[in-house]
Amino acid sequence: MEDLKGKTAIVTGASRGIGREIALQLAKRGADVAINYVSREDDANNVVKELEDLGVRALAFKADLSQMAAGRELIDQVQEQWGHIDILVNNAGITRDKAMKNLSDAEWTEVLDTNLGSCYATCSEVLPIMMEQKFGRIVNITSFVGQAGNFGQANYAASKGGIIAFTKTLALEVARYNITVNAIAPGFTETEMLAQVPENIREKIIARVPMGRFGRPEEIARAVVFIAAEGDYITGQQINVNGGVYM
Repeated sequence: MEDLKGKTAIVTGASRGIGREIALQLAKRGADVAINYVSREDDANNVVKELEDLGVRALAFKADLSQMAAGRELIDQVQEQWGHIDILVNNAGITRDKAMKNLSDAEWTEVLDTNLGSCYATCSEVLPIMMEQKFGRIVNITSFVGQAGNFGQANYAASKGGIIAFTKTLALEVARYNITVNAIAPGFTETEMLAQVPENIREKIIARVPMGRFGRPEEIARAVVFIAAEGDYITGQQINVNGGVYM
């Protein structure tokens, strides 16, 4: 299927992991895809090559999305290159895990600015574009941690819970412009970050998941693509792709 042919998409934090897979799945449906990265230029260039091999246009932009101006500039650069933006996937995110008694102000601020602040910056900049064209699909990647909490992740949980509330509010405000805004909430997913967790801890994590395994990046990506390509009457929702770890 190429039901997204002619559409343009931006995926933040897409040089690896879930973001990379989202970009690839959108391209497989025909969308031109611009990706954002902060430091891994070689990985980002490899993703661009993979996207182009699928027959679509692809761009990579370096931007530290903890800085609000960088998020706005990313939107402006893609708009300048392609003339319209149809799909925005806010996937960029970091962790700085510590129990509250050890958490520093800098670790709190860095996570909130990157995970939640970047959503605000990119969405506020892309809205005039989508409102004028009377079409837009915004998908924000949150986490079950924003719903259930998790030990040592007060900053991360606050940022991801904030994304859910932000998504619902924005969806209310822009629905009349044919713009949908939804959140995808993954559970524990096989990414580079999870691969660094010691095996004994991984076993304890899996024991919490009713389906008995970690999620795969492509399973998250398929939910994003469904919203972008087929979710015309879905807005303001959080869709859980978590193996049952939070119900």
